[in-house]
Amino acid sequence: MTNDKVIDVRDLVVGFGPRIVLDRVTFDVRRGEVFGFVGGSGSGKSVLLRTIIGLIPRRSGTIEVLGTRLDTATPEQRRGIERRWGVLFQQGALFSSLTVLQNVQFPMIEYLDLPQRLMDEMAAAKLDMVGLRKADHNKMPSELSGGMTKRVALARALALDPELVFLDEPTSGLDPISAGDFDALIKTLQETLGLTVFMITHDLQSLQTICDRVGALADGRVVAAGSIETMLDCDHPWVQSYFRGRRATALISQFAHTEP
Repeated sequence: MTNDKVIDVRDLVVGFGPRIVLDRVTFDVRRGEVFGFVGGSGSGKSVLLRTIIGLIPRRSGTIEVLGTRLDTATPEQRRGIERRWGVLFQQGALFSSLTVLQNVQFPMIEYLDLPQRLMDEMAAAKLDMVGLRKADHNKMPSELSGGMTKRVALARALALDPELVFLDEPTSGLDPISAGDFDALIKTLQETLGLTVFMITHDLQSLQTICDRVGALADGRVVAAGSIETMLDCDHPWVQSYFRGRRATALISQFAHTEP
């Protein structure tokens, strides 16, 4: 891992009407790392992700992704940057009228000019990469389990061989075994493909097992960023409650046993 910044957010302000959701948010994500972002319900985690990828407008501040200032980029530059990232939206967000294979092909149709046969082969390869069988390729989203939906959404996020992947609550709605399997898949793909991963999550186990660094959002700002050790040492009330609450007991115990 290097210290190259793949995402660099400075003093970002986002609001809806009189309500400020993100108040001068500042953080960075380094090349080759898995960066996990946590916060309470309604704290603005998904708003932050959607603002970075351009679905929600900012009021002020700067967002630089893959070396390009997105607020000053031309439409052509913006389109070029978007080809270099992939997004897994919360709950998968698959197109209900398209098959599994067609969902994965959607970014290819939008950004590339390829013959259908080649797109079929490329989409099949991505689905195989995330552990789905050929028998699943022509299924509709309504026929998929929660875990399968996540895998199709991940395959779609990887469709254009991105350098950067955004994951919005990738394990939400999954049982603990499926969530653990999905975490392992993300980590394997990240290491194999050399991806940088920005992941919104509430899953403590995901933070502990696959994230290199963690950022915590509270009161509209990033109140802590760093390793799990940094989170455990942070004295902010929300961070203390999250990382040292009852549900975090197993995490703390496991961490304590791995300390030198």
